[in-house]
Amino acid sequence: MTVPAASGSAPPWTPGLRIYNLFPLLAGPLPSWQPHLERARRMGFDWVFINAFHAAGYSGSLYAIKDYYSVDPRLLDPNAGRPQVQLKRMLRAAKRLGLKVMMDLVINHTAFDSVLVARYPDWYKYDAAGKRVHPSARDGRKKVVWGDLVEIDNAGSPDREQLWQYWLDLLRHYAGLGFDGFRCDAAYKVPTALWTFLIQELKRSYPDRLFVAESLGCPIEQTVQLAQSGFDYVFNSSKWWDWNGRWCVNHYQRTAPWAPSISFPESHDTERLATELDGDRAAVRQRYAFAGLYASGVMMPMGFEYGFRRRLDVVKTRPQDWEEPVWDLQDFIADVHRIKMTYRVFNEEGPIRLLRVRNRAVFACVKSSRDGTERALLLLNKDPRYPQRCWLGSLGRVFAPPERIDDLALDGRLHHTPDFRTGRLKPAGVNVLYYRREGEGGAVRPTSSERC
Repeated sequence: MTVPAASGSAPPWTPGLRIYNLFPLLAGPLPSWQPHLERARRMGFDWVFINAFHAAGYSGSLYAIKDYYSVDPRLLDPNAGRPQVQLKRMLRAAKRLGLKVMMDLVINHTAFDSVLVARYPDWYKYDAAGKRVHPSARDGRKKVVWGDLVEIDNAGSPDREQLWQYWLDLLRHYAGLGFDGFRCDAAYKVPTALWTFLIQELKRSYPDRLFVAESLGCPIEQTVQLAQSGFDYVFNSSKWWDWNGRWCVNHYQRTAPWAPSISFPESHDTERLATELDGDRAAVRQRYAFAGLYASGVMMPMGFEYGFRRRLDVVKTRPQDWEEPVWDLQDFIADVHRIKMTYRVFNEEGPIRLLRVRNRAVFACVKSSRDGTERALLLLNKDPRYPQRCWLGSLGRVFAPPERIDDLALDGRLHHTPDFRTGRLKPAGVNVLYYRREGEGGAVRPTSSERC
């Protein structure tokens, strides 16, 4: 959806993605996904991302794919029809709710017992001893090798033309089924030339399909290369930012000219935030608010809204692992999304400026829309136990006079002195102040289909 501009105002803008990550092993068989889709829509999400759902190999990992054209038996109801029928019904149910669906695209590796191994041996990487290469990564000083996976040689395969065509045919198949986007797993390990080829070729037939690059764990230079290769979005690393230093803003600024980014407070690859923050509900709320307003897009895995503590596992998780809710953040998440849908500045990779507010316990930044018509001040109290005061005297150089600043009151209105010189934030508090130039169009009413 493109938000129209008022007459004589700023140009129209497109809302960033609001993605609910439906983890298939926790959700169970496809016919049982309806309540999760409905809950996602009530919270104001407009996309659902589904981790790899294809038939898994020997290890049972969702990311050890044995057959790209089959659905994993753990996700099927034996009494609900053929696999493709169950998949199509799920897609239709999502569309009826106004949700677009994004699937995982895993083309850096397959399961070691994939149907492709025997059929196309030239598609794989081999070491000096003639054995297939297992993907690996560094976790600190430790090297992790995934023995259940074997790497595809997308760059140097002697049968590269047929290999690349296989991936393109796979994309066309799932785009034809009704998938609206592709989250490209370990995108930085795949040649950028292949991504450019796939994106350009698929968009000839399906121009509205989106490609999102999973680029976590790679140097920022590789993320920039991915952004330049045609991706519609890249993921950023703000989840790991402690709001000190400039590295996260620097990364944001490096990719912003090429592609917008997506923030997330946790993912299926991380510990649950409720666990990391020892069940601090206010701090969890704060992290989601920041993720939702910092970047153009935001993503959240299922269970976050309920304070789930058990980490998602790509092999072991089952529907029986659904936890008793510790809390219910659905209304708060919907409020974050209402703000995001209403103001242009929270949907673009516009300039970000860090502010000094004379208190190291308070994070402050000003984010601007790309055309400069809108600005927003984000204030976060990093202290989860005590209120904190901050100096706001520099706002006059950033905003117009104080009476023209709107308090969006996401976490309660900002308590400040009558002269607006200092403010007081509650423990783990988040406050958002918004300014739009006189006569410029920025804030809009969401359309009926976009209301939470």
